[in-house]
Amino acid sequence: MLNGKNVVLGVCGGIAAYKSVEIVSRLKKLGAEVDVIMTESAEKFVAPLTFRSISHNPVITDMFAEPINYDIKHISLSQKADILVIAPATANIIGKIANGIADDMLTTTVMATKAKVLIVPAMNVNMYENVIVKNNIEKLKKLGYGFMEPDTGMLACGVNAKGRMPEPQSVIEAIVDTMAVKGDMKNIRVLITAGPTREAIDPVRYITNHSSGKMGYAIAKAAQKRGADVSLVSGPVSIEKPEKITVYNVISADEMFLKVNELYEPADIIIMAAAVADYKCSVVADTKIKKSSDELTLSLVKNPDIAYSIGKKKGKRVMVGFSAETNDLYKNAKSKLENKNMDMIVANDLTKEGAGFNCDTNIVSIIGNNGEILELPIMPKEKVADEILNYAVRVYYQKKESNT
Repeated sequence: MLNGKNVVLGVCGGIAAYKSVEIVSRLKKLGAEVDVIMTESAEKFVAPLTFRSISHNPVITDMFAEPINYDIKHISLSQKADILVIAPATANIIGKIANGIADDMLTTTVMATKAKVLIVPAMNVNMYENVIVKNNIEKLKKLGYGFMEPDTGMLACGVNAKGRMPEPQSVIEAIVDTMAVKGDMKNIRVLITAGPTREAIDPVRYITNHSSGKMGYAIAKAAQKRGADVSLVSGPVSIEKPEKITVYNVISADEMFLKVNELYEPADIIIMAAAVADYKCSVVADTKIKKSSDELTLSLVKNPDIAYSIGKKKGKRVMVGFSAETNDLYKNAKSKLENKNMDMIVANDLTKEGAGFNCDTNIVSIIGNNGEILELPIMPKEKVADEILNYAVRVYYQKKESNT
């Protein structure tokens, strides 16, 4: 469920810190990468070794400790995080964040991150109901910080009241829900192509390529989760049809050309992730071609260029292309970007390990038509999908603003 997602967990000094150990364990079982930051007080309740053993990552406790890798830790963690969770969150940490105080590793990371922040308060009922704490929580909610309501139950002070940290499973569900709903693509209509095409030779054989469709499908799912209305034109793939997405199945480049030209008009963003065959047989045999000689010559003709045809009439739409290359990556990608009137192109070098077809990861560079180049490290295709959408959405809103 959380494969390839990076969770930074902040643990504060409260008796509920023991529950955070199970949160880390559950996150790992769901496939997440987890980094733990502990406040000085948290170390009084749970040893850093416990979190290190379960997360399989170093636990950050001291902002001035000698670094294992030469980076500025609160910056690297803030950029790495898909979500930052503070559980348990004390009245002290909530007050610090609400007032812009950054005096330890956890608060500095919170200030530096652009990821979603989910705060899970746990404290004495009188502290939780204190007007100052309430005001700090309301202030942070208005700024976009997520909060979980504390449970009612037996507190460490012996009182049965509100203030108890929710159980780990509830926190996990809140994390999943928070990461699944970004909402920045609500009411945006996205048309995506994915997978290979097949060009028939005879009723048995065809020409195709190694595309699995994983990248296009990952983009479609990510866009849908962010609120977009998604239409997916898919070549033949072995991927389960995604929920809440309209899928149009095609086989050949001609079929994909016709379907895209039929659907493009209402789209706001068009993402051409399919690996369309450049050529097809000039004549397709009606019956299976028998093996009669040592050589077989096929006459091939060019397929219609879908991206070029849409690029000529894209209007105010945002158009995203892909360029999978084995040499001269940037030269070829930039040429395609310009010739097909795209707003941005996603370029990847197929010779690199972990990039390209049939992989669960990818290594890409996003090139804008303004000359901007964003080089991304190897990452799961789900995360690459979000990076592509981040760029496309930015271009979409820039265009929208310039047209008003």
